[in-house]
This record gives sequence, C-alpha cells and structure tokens, in this order.
Amino acid sequence: MAWQMWFAFFGAAWVISLSPGAGAIASMSTGLSHGLRRGYWNILGLQIGLLLQVVIVAAGVGALLASSALAFTVIKWFGVAYLVYLGIRQWRAAPTEVSAETDSRRHSAAALVTRGFLVNASNPKAVVFMLAVLPQFLDPTAPLVPQYAIIAATMIAVDVMVMTGYTGLAARVLRMMRSPKQQRVTGRVFSGLFFTAAAFLSLVHRGATA
Repeated sequence: MAWQMWFAFFGAAWVISLSPGAGAIASMSTGLSHGLRRGYWNILGLQIGLLLQVVIVAAGVGALLASSALAFTVIKWFGVAYLVYLGIRQWRAAPTEVSAETDSRRHSAAALVTRGFLVNASNPKAVVFMLAVLPQFLDPTAPLVPQYAIIAATMIAVDVMVMTGYTGLAARVLRMMRSPKQQRVTGRVFSGLFFTAAAFLSLVHRGATA
C-alpha cells in the first residue's frame, strides 16, 4: 500500500472510529461501571469483532451479506436484540459503591470481552459500510492480503485509542458518581443510549451503507 493511500485511510479510520455508535456507547458504559483498567477487556472484544468484520469483507462474504436480504436481516435483528438486552441490564443495574473491588467483581474479563465482541460482530451495517469504503483504498494490481492486513492493523490501532478515550472519559465521571441517585440517573442515560442505538439499527436497510 502506497504511503499516500495509507495516510488517506488513516484519516478515514479516525473519522469512522470517532463517529458515535454502539461501540462508543458500550465503551463509555463499561468505563462508567468498571473503570478504565477493566474497560480494556471490553475494548479487546470490540477489536476482535472489528477484525472479524474486516476478514468477512476480505473473504468476500461481505458481498453476500450485502446481497442476501435474509442474512442481513437475521444479523441485524440479533444486533437489535442484543443492544436492547444491554439497555435493559443497564436500566436495572442497582447502584453500588464505587471502588476497585466492586468493579472487579461485577463482570468477569471473559464477559466483558464477549460483550464487546457481540456489539461489533452483530452490526451488519458496519460490514456493508466497510464493503463500500475499503475497496477505495486498495490497489487491485497488488496482492490484497497484505493490504487488508495493513487496513485491519490501522483500524484496530485507531479504534483502540478512540475507545480508550471514551472509556477513560466515562471512568473519570465514575469517580464523581458517589450517590445512588447519581448512579441511577447515569445508568438510565446509558440505557437510553443503548435503546436509541438499537432503534437506529432496526431502521437500517440492506442498501444503506452509511
């Protein structure tokens, strides 16, 4: 991949990652509930899901997903259901005393990784979006596998930084959330954000790539 092309994609990757979405909401929610250190497990899961999306596009399965109404619909509604599930859990979460011990007990590392993975992996819109965007940064005359590897590494590196920022920002807010009332209100705000993300995903059609 030429340096000029990589720099162009590097800028695009920042725009894509900074755009508010389910991953950003999940990162802020995890940072609020668990703090930055444990929030990295959620970020790891998000990146595994992101890598899966790139592999799907590189393998050509993304084209099938874009053309198959059934496949797109099944994955879309799974994603909607999972975001609603996260919203309900956030809404029903009981206020707890903020401490490192409490944070470490609330969810295991594996549960946080799984949660992050499912948030990204269950979003067919992202796969279709990548299918429309990524080929613009590829040189068809050069080997594609190394180019996709560079693209994946760049997207993951940028997304880790962005999601760390979202998680860290929420974790700093966590230190100020001492009273049960404050925690309840904040939790329900994030619950509403999950429900909103689910509503937007439910409105996505197979032909929509942005």
